[in-house]
Amino acid sequence: MSRSKRKTPILPNCQASSEKTEKQKANRKLRRIVKEKIAVSDEELPQKKEISDIWNWGKDGKSYRADLTKKEKTK
Repeated sequence: MSRSKRKTPILPNCQASSEKTEKQKANRKLRRIVKEKIAVSDEELPQKKEISDIWNWGKDGKSYRADLTKKEKTK
């Protein structure tokens, strides 16, 4: 695919390429807490948003960049 190019220049706002590791850590933490609460018969189970703070993750969303060079568009 030597002629492939990015159709829309929407890129992450930082150098982190994905949030996979942060999502894995958050889900592991959530599952561990849910298992503990089930073991003691607690009625209220937490949500993922209550457990982890997405604002501390490596990537800070995506944005549209119209001022890309040809080299950046092909990434």
